[in-house]
Amino acid sequence: MSGELPFKLETGYLGVGDSDDVQLFYYFIESERNPKEDPLVLWLTGGPLVFNYADSSGNQPTLLLDPYSWTKLANIIFLDQPVGTGFSYAKSSQGYMTGDALSAAQTYEFLRKWIKDHPQFLKNPLYIGGDSYSGMTVPIITQEVSEGNEVGREPPMNLKGYILGNPFTDPTYDVNSRFKFAHNMALVSDALYEVGWPGCGAMMEEVGLLLEIIWRLRFL
Repeated sequence: MSGELPFKLETGYLGVGDSDDVQLFYYFIESERNPKEDPLVLWLTGGPLVFNYADSSGNQPTLLLDPYSWTKLANIIFLDQPVGTGFSYAKSSQGYMTGDALSAAQTYEFLRKWIKDHPQFLKNPLYIGGDSYSGMTVPIITQEVSEGNEVGREPPMNLKGYILGNPFTDPTYDVNSRFKFAHNMALVSDALYEVGWPGCGAMMEEVGLLLEIIWRLRFL
């Protein structure tokens, strides 16, 4: 796209963990409506710009403003999390060894530091959101914030809730539900469902267990 952006954009790194070994990259976009009062959202993927595929050629893609971006009415911190995602990195090889609980704790530390650096957003309603595998970590991060508020950890956050889009929640149940979901959406006929569901359910359970093992091996 050409011309000035219709929003305020800030990017940077914040160090978390021992000696700030993990450096989490973020970009922050103020709401285009009312930054002082609109919600503050920590989102673990996404953005206000999309590729203009119709007007891109070779290795020089152009961008378009997303008319449906949440930045139209919310202040959003887009965070590359966990470490190793996007531009986030660690200063040591040990820093890349992470898991759901550790990455959630690091995200909570990031959020505390970010709000201390941006006190003008301290009283804004806070929502924590993400999609896909964030279905596993967003609830943990939200609980960290809630418990931190309860014990008086600074800064206090005006937590209002969390948001999940197409979340991954459990390998077995998520995978097993796909065939049933397709049937409920009329993508699979009643006759095919009655024939296929008993065997498909058993097969999908095995696939779900395999996926769970693969995910756990990633963090060993």
